[in-house]
Amino acid sequence: MKLTFLGSGSAFTVGTSNFHSNILLINELNNKLLIDCGSDIRFSLYKAGYSYVDITDIYISHLHSDHAGGLEYIGLSTQFDTRCEKPNLYLSKDIAATLWSNYLSGAMSIIEGDLADINTFFCIKSIDSDRSFLWQQIKFNLVKVMHVDGKYLVMPSYGLFFNTGQNQVFITTDTKFCSNWSEDYYKHATLIFQDCEISTKKTPVHAHYDELVTLPDHIKIKMWLYGYQPGPLPSAKKDGFNGFVECGQTFEL
Repeated sequence: MKLTFLGSGSAFTVGTSNFHSNILLINELNNKLLIDCGSDIRFSLYKAGYSYVDITDIYISHLHSDHAGGLEYIGLSTQFDTRCEKPNLYLSKDIAATLWSNYLSGAMSIIEGDLADINTFFCIKSIDSDRSFLWQQIKFNLVKVMHVDGKYLVMPSYGLFFNTGQNQVFITTDTKFCSNWSEDYYKHATLIFQDCEISTKKTPVHAHYDELVTLPDHIKIKMWLYGYQPGPLPSAKKDGFNGFVECGQTFEL
C-alpha cells in the first residue's frame, strides 16, 4: 500500500509547484481512496498522472475549500461521464448534514432537465457515533480535532488513524496544536503526518512549527510535516522530525 501527497501546501498555496494537501491512498489491488478533495484537485490529480475517472472513494475531513472545494468538479465530471460510477463519499454525520445545503447546492442543485441533490452525484457513507468506516478491509478511525472554534460553534473536523498491518498511521488533517488530546494517537502511531504552519504571522487554527518543535524527540522522529505555506522551510530534520512532505511524495505503508 502506498500513500501519495498530491500536494503538501496550505489553503493559500499559489502556483503549480505545490497544491492543497490532499492525499491518495492506493492499495495492492490499485483501489484508491482520496483523503480530502480541495479546489485544485483537477490540477494535482493530472500532475500525478490521474484524473477524476480514477476517483471512486473520497473521505472529507471538514468543509474548508482546500479539503472539500473539489467535490463540485468530481461530482459533475463523474455524473456526466459514462465510464464512471458515483463515487463513495465518507464523512462524519455532522459534516454530511451540512455539506449539501451549506456548501454544494448553490452550484449543483439544478442540472439540465432536472433538480439534483447530493445523492445524484455521490453515494453517501455517513459515519455514525462509532466514528469509523471500513475501506478495502482497513478500519479508519475518525479523530475529532480542534480546528476552528467560533466561540458559539466549533467547526466539525476529523483526522484519521488506521492500521495497514505494517504501520499505525495518524493523519491529523487541519488542527490546532493540542498535544494533550493527541498524546495517545502520537504514542501509538508509528507514522504521523502532521498539519504544520510556518508563517511568521501565526494563526490560531493550525499547529505552528514553533509549537511542534517542543514535542518530545520520540514523537518528532515519527512525524512528517505538511500543510505549510510557501516560503523557506525550517530545518525539520535538524530539529528531530522526519522532514517536510514534498508535493508528489509517496510513502510505502
